[in-house]
Amino acid sequence: IERGEMSLVYQPRWNLRMERYSGVEALLRWQHPMLGMVSPTTFVPIAEETGLITELGNWVANEACRTLSEWQAAGIRDVQMAINVSSMQLLREDFPDFLTRCLDVRGLEPRSLEMEITESVLMQNVDETVETLQKIKAMGIRLALDDFGTGYSSLSYLRRFPIDVLKIDQSFVRGLRINSQDEQLISAIIGMGKSLELNIIAE
Repeated sequence: IERGEMSLVYQPRWNLRMERYSGVEALLRWQHPMLGMVSPTTFVPIAEETGLITELGNWVANEACRTLSEWQAAGIRDVQMAINVSSMQLLREDFPDFLTRCLDVRGLEPRSLEMEITESVLMQNVDETVETLQKIKAMGIRLALDDFGTGYSSLSYLRRFPIDVLKIDQSFVRGLRINSQDEQLISAIIGMGKSLELNIIAE
């Protein structure tokens, strides 16, 4: 971070019904001067083990808000920015206040942000996680359940946690044309999501 080797790339989201881009997901990248591009699957687990994931996650949030502010100033509006959140970030009491500061500094509306949380993150210190998520949701920030279908996949999550979005893991989407079971599973998830008034994203 100090040497400026971290950067974000932005994966677009396409709204099938409206046939236009509706948002992006901020993805962290590390360009090392000697090792080249280091995969997030390599450095993120290390950051989690060492406790550096909070500093890294805060950098991502600040950088994503800065970028979104620049886009809005350039006339690109109605685009949501999704950010991945670690369990260590969620368990910090000051995390909702940190998000408020990020938004205020850049003059952004809370609805322009979306926090992505995996099922495994939700399972850590459930009571504290629920409380933090409720605070974030009350701010107007949307909450997405990432990689749905690959973890514990307990339907009780959808009742207990204030989730707005279900993200279907790409392992199911990749098999759509070759595996009828994947197609049936995705259809079932979409049907459930609609009945619960949740948005659905297919990775």
